[in-house]
Amino acid sequence: MADKLYVGVDVGSSATKVVIVNGKGTVLGKALEQSGMDFVAASKTALERAVNDAGASIDDVAHITSSGYGRKNVEFANDTKTEIACHARGAYQHFREAMTIVDIGGQDNKIIKIGADGNRLDFKMNRKCAAGTGAFLEEIARRMNVDMSEMDALARKSEEIVTISSFCTVFAATEILSLIRQGAQTRDIAKGAFRSVVKRVIEMDSLAGKAVATGGVVSHNPIVLELMAESIGHEVLTPPEPQFSGALGAALYAVDEARQ
Repeated sequence: MADKLYVGVDVGSSATKVVIVNGKGTVLGKALEQSGMDFVAASKTALERAVNDAGASIDDVAHITSSGYGRKNVEFANDTKTEIACHARGAYQHFREAMTIVDIGGQDNKIIKIGADGNRLDFKMNRKCAAGTGAFLEEIARRMNVDMSEMDALARKSEEIVTISSFCTVFAATEILSLIRQGAQTRDIAKGAFRSVVKRVIEMDSLAGKAVATGGVVSHNPIVLELMAESIGHEVLTPPEPQFSGALGAALYAVDEARQ
């Protein structure tokens, strides 16, 4: 098994991530591709890039597990696992203790509680709308004519507190336009948007105990970790490359499946 490769494919609404591990769970390669409109093509391209990153061949792959929003679109996967299971497994690989995992995704938020043995105790998921998600932040950035990649740095320059009261992406967009007309600075609106996301997450469930955040939003916007820690009164940790946590968990499940 040590000579074989095990692949996890996490197809999110915004990005598709692939992680390749060996039989011991050591990461050998990874890749990220924008999901776009064709999840099948994105997963294939990401797989090819990850195999190249590992310096290996597709013939070395023993098992592929897919996860995420578009997991059923991965035609070459041997099996699928939910993103709940995979984010829990990926986070536990780095923090082997009881914890509460927060995954802020492009279309939904998840809060997953796991015990000291890594088994899931409970979870909550926001499925109703894009409130407090990556899509929410992207829409606000678009309304301000700011590139999403600039939002974190912009928010760190904030000098005034601006509150965005609406969680609804549509209504929040209208609220942003009103704030701009009133003379609010984009830097203050940006920080207000991040605060709104954190408030939405915290209202979903308690983040007592060790808190760990995963996903692309915290990967690209570490200010979210700081605001979350400020709100709950204790540190919020994140694994290395949190955007790949789900794909890593899927890859580890691929190892398990191959052993059965």
